[in-house]
Amino acid sequence: MAQKIYVGNLNYATTEEGLSTLFGTYGEVVSAVVIKDKFTNRSKGFGFVEMADEGAAQNAIAELNEKEFEGRRLRVNVAQEKPRRTYP
Repeated sequence: MAQKIYVGNLNYATTEEGLSTLFGTYGEVVSAVVIKDKFTNRSKGFGFVEMADEGAAQNAIAELNEKEFEGRRLRVNVAQEKPRRTYP
């Protein structure tokens, strides 16, 4: 089963390809997304990676959390589902 991973404290120059390559060494990457500001298109410094195998995802989290990547110390953990806001 696929697992979604939060990756924080990214270098603002980090690309989705770079994230995918980094996590790809631990298993199959389904998707890698760097979150960007909708007005400036500049990275917000965090992203999400979805991995096909939960075991590989847990291994990647354990290995990459607090590891330096492109000059920044990453924060890596299981992504939490954020409840959607409903407007009246």
